[in-house]
Amino acid sequence: MGINEDFRILLLKEALTIKELAKRASKISGKRINPDSISAKLLRGTMKYDEAKFYADILGYDLGFTRRK
Repeated sequence: MGINEDFRILLLKEALTIKELAKRASKISGKRINPDSISAKLLRGTMKYDEAKFYADILGYDLGFTRRK
């Protein structure tokens, strides 16, 4: 699974749209964040780690690395 599928699953679990995520992200960051830009980055797989971490935090999730067993 890639970042696109992971974020879409999280959005479904939280009953949010990309539009609502962008609205919340804009409010928190103080910058205008376009839902189309989030969607395009997910589709192209070009989202940066810090962006993914920021959006995951908005959704109430931690993003990080865990050691395999």
